[in-house]
Amino acid sequence: MKIIAHIHTDFPTKFGIPRQSGIVNTLKGMVVFEPEYRKPEAFRGLETFSHLWLLWQFSEVVRDTWSPTVRPPRLGGNKRMGVFATRSPFRPNAIGLSSVKLNSIDVHPEWGTVLMVSGADLMDKTPIFDIKPYVPYTDSHPDAVGGFADTHKDYSLNVNFPEVLLNQIPEDHRDALWGVLEQDPRPSYHEDPLRTYGLDFAGFNIKFEVRENLLTVCSVEPL
Repeated sequence: MKIIAHIHTDFPTKFGIPRQSGIVNTLKGMVVFEPEYRKPEAFRGLETFSHLWLLWQFSEVVRDTWSPTVRPPRLGGNKRMGVFATRSPFRPNAIGLSSVKLNSIDVHPEWGTVLMVSGADLMDKTPIFDIKPYVPYTDSHPDAVGGFADTHKDYSLNVNFPEVLLNQIPEDHRDALWGVLEQDPRPSYHEDPLRTYGLDFAGFNIKFEVRENLLTVCSVEPL
């Protein structure tokens, strides 16, 4: 498998990244290709598609061993399910799959052709193995059943983000950050109302607390 590109996002660490692609569609990313794959003809026709599939590597958890069962975070981290019934990164092959919106195909003065996407659930500098167009007539299944994941698809928190703190975040990043906080960045098995968490996002460390269903931002500090 050859790494063809890396994606640049606002997440320097995996903490806080949405658990699925498309949940926070205001999150922006830029796909930068390796020199070998920057040939303009490789992208011919891609502009006619609205969405893409990204196949990528869980680069932080590559290992030689695997387990047939894992603990899905949305089940509280204490119930085991078969690895092939989940999207856990702890797999026989550490490969991820994400559907993202293609916003534009740009030409960067240094990196050549780059893809501007939104809705990505990837950490900054994640390696990408392949890119394929999303084809609605075959890739979309409106009547599909989502198994145990369906019971948690509408989960969200209320967010209290004091205006004086929110104004420290660049305006073009605020909606995305708000969406990330609504999705509850904490591990699902954390229920400590006295604990303060820190989320690194877009060059800032956002400290917050969660009590019942309310997330309150406590501070915003530059990284």
